[in-house]
Amino acid sequence: MKNTRLMGWLTLGAFLWGCGGPLEEQSGTQEPETRANEVTLAGPLPYRGINLAGAEFGSAIPGTHGKDYVYPDPAYANYTTADYYITKGMTTFRLPFMWERLQRTRNAAFDATELSRLKTTVNRLTGKGATVILDPHNYARYNGALIGSGIPNADFADFWTRLANEFKGNAKVVFGLMNEPHSMPTEQWLAAANAAIQAIRNTGATQLILVPGNAWTGAHSWTSNWYGTPNATVMLQVKDPRNNYAFEVHQYLDSDSSGTQASCVSTTIGAQRMQSFTNWLRANGKKGFLGEVAGGTDSVCLSALDNILDHLEANSDVYLGWTYWAGGPWWGSYFFSLEPASGVDKPQMSALSSHL
Repeated sequence: MKNTRLMGWLTLGAFLWGCGGPLEEQSGTQEPETRANEVTLAGPLPYRGINLAGAEFGSAIPGTHGKDYVYPDPAYANYTTADYYITKGMTTFRLPFMWERLQRTRNAAFDATELSRLKTTVNRLTGKGATVILDPHNYARYNGALIGSGIPNADFADFWTRLANEFKGNAKVVFGLMNEPHSMPTEQWLAAANAAIQAIRNTGATQLILVPGNAWTGAHSWTSNWYGTPNATVMLQVKDPRNNYAFEVHQYLDSDSSGTQASCVSTTIGAQRMQSFTNWLRANGKKGFLGEVAGGTDSVCLSALDNILDHLEANSDVYLGWTYWAGGPWWGSYFFSLEPASGVDKPQMSALSSHL
């Protein structure tokens, strides 16, 4: 659960713009030819990488690109982060963006300028050999209204029909249905997810689909019932005609798994919190993906990060990989940021490096 954590950073882009002026979109930017190669793509988990934040930033809707939010691409504000992570051995980028910016009115065509930004970013990243996970970062909402009640499932399916049609020809794209659904009946989210999955497959798209659960899709709470019927019960009813999907969970290492604190409970808390979800995957013949994980810079957190990734690798029969939260030059002093400062690696990179 990171909605509370994110709110404290949503205005960061506007703050930085105020300090240094708007970030202009640039053309003809030269960049080194950095690619994910076959060596980095090998290993026990095929998808190993990071969330490239920026396109989901800001509370203004749609907001101003370069001021309120930015796409992680050198065409926009010289955002060259991806090359750094590829050289470290990362193979995968989860790309958060906002549904309302891409589709300004439900059931309408995508905004042409925003779609161009998204496609430019995706094509450049996949052109480097990396995998991109498309992540509508909306918490199962559109302008604050819940999918399945305030927003018809058909509208969510329409969004995914349009998005899948744009990217179904790129085998390096993975479809992440939605970031962290929460505060709704689990059955309501299941119906929305199944509508979106069917819409994607109706386009002829064959790519992997990542399906989150309810309750911010926490691994630690997958079998709990404090939020309603457990994900462990309801999400077994996911229907994919191609059977090419995995369950996306998020897991933080602080006292309440919220990702709002830099400290970690213990060096082994990650594996402990993942275990029940791991058992559920294996018992039901399912696959899992850790879409968000992070820790602070102290020795306990660094060991805890190493521990949770050790757990995924030890259970690679049921896991496809992970993406750390988060990278991007707009994070400033954010305690989870993996963005290098003046060319110096962040401490968390030392914990991740043996898993790349």
